[in-house]
Formats: sequence, structure tokens, C-alpha cells
Amino acid sequence: MRGFLLFDIDGVLRDVTSSYRLAIQETVNHFSGWRPTLRNIDNLKAEGSWNNDWKASHELISRRQASEEISKCTPNLEEVIKVFNHFYFGGDPTGNSQEWKGFIKNEPLLVNQDFFQVLTQEGFKWGFVSGAESSSAKFILEERLSLKNPPLISMEDAPDKPNPTGLLKLSNQLAGKSLGKDMPPIAYLGDTVADIQTIKEARRENPEQIFISLAVAPPHLHDHKELKERRKYESILQKAGADLILQKTTDILKEIQSWESIVIK
Repeated sequence: MRGFLLFDIDGVLRDVTSSYRLAIQETVNHFSGWRPTLRNIDNLKAEGSWNNDWKASHELISRRQASEEISKCTPNLEEVIKVFNHFYFGGDPTGNSQEWKGFIKNEPLLVNQDFFQVLTQEGFKWGFVSGAESSSAKFILEERLSLKNPPLISMEDAPDKPNPTGLLKLSNQLAGKSLGKDMPPIAYLGDTVADIQTIKEARRENPEQIFISLAVAPPHLHDHKELKERRKYESILQKAGADLILQKTTDILKEIQSWESIVIK
């Protein structure tokens, strides 16, 4: 086995511009009368503390009300979650996905099933560490990508990133034994500063294990009109500690041909 490849889901396997990001915009607008731009959301997530979109929505509402000196009480997180899930799922999050009417149905795939078959053929074990709800993550992995029993750590399974608990838990499950200097490298591909910080925290907890931070800018920045903003975002990811910036998720297939060149010396 050559190594372990772990993936975030949102912005890495699926384009959430018109789903999760749109749900943030609509939720914030619902409570504050202000609709944040995608750039506003990117700037918030660049702080590294707002990987959870419910909490990101709540924070944007709070900041907007504070900046405008709005006297209206900030909604509690439970109220925000209820409205957010109405927009995103458009139905019971734990119910039949065929009955969902929300933004989750507007998610273009960034990879296909063959992508993971090639990774397996190349000698890599793979899995997913995501802050998305289990129902949302399984919808994309099992129903959309037709992966059988995909190794997954979702929102319900571990603390929010950048806490490395989920990443380490899945890594140990895939390895079948303790991590350390004798284990192959573990790479994690994400699209936010929190994803990169997760790898940095994992290194602190297990300094003998080789961890590699791979990063990619989210899909909404890949329009040719957004080139300047994408370069700016990629610079933020690099400064945060990303070992390698990919142009798109499937580029990892090129990089694994020379895996050793990515490994931190």
C-alpha cells in the first residue's frame, strides 16, 4: 500500500455553490435582511474557525446585526439550523432523500466513481472526513457516486474541524493499527483553512506520522472571471500551510504518480 487519501466532501467532491453556500446566504438574509456574497463567506471561512455552515450562518447574522447596530435579538443556533435545513434539504434531513426539495438537489459532482477505482488500483486506501451531516454526506457518496459502504467521518462522528479527532479516527480505522513512522503517508484534500489546520493539529498529536495537506480552491472561484480571487484564495491556503495546491480534485491522480515528491522531508 502506498498511502492513505482522505477527502473533504463540500467543494472537493461536489460543488456546493448553489446548495450549502446558497443556504448560508438565504438563512442570513432571512434573519437579517442582508444577503452575504460568496466573497463574504470565503473571508469568514478564511479565518479558520467556521467550517460548520450552521455556525457560519449564525456568526454572519451576529456580525451584521452588530455592524448595523440592529436591536433585534440574534436568533439562537437552533433557530438558525431549522431555517438552514429548510433551505438546504427542503424536507426531513433524516427522511427519504427522494422527498427532499431543497438546494441539496443542485450539487454538480466534481468526481465520479471511476476516480476512486483508480485510486484503489494505484495502491491507496481512501475515505472521507466531512463537516456535513451524515445524511447529506451519504447522499452524495452512496446515492450520487454509488460507493458501497464508503469510509466516512461526518458531523455526528467527531468535533468540528480543525479538531483532528475525526481525521485521526478514520486514519486508524483504515490502517488497522497505530499510526507512526512506519506507516505510509496520510494526505487530506480540503478547500478551507480549517482543513489545512486539521492536518497541522494531527501532526502535533502524532509527530512521527507523515501527514500531507492538499488543498483546492472551491468551485465558485474557478470561473475565468474569478481568476484574481482564486489566486488570492490559493495564496491564503498556501500561507495556512498547504503542502500542495491542486487546480482540481482529479489532479491528485497526476500527483500520486510521484507521491514521494509531495512527502514532507
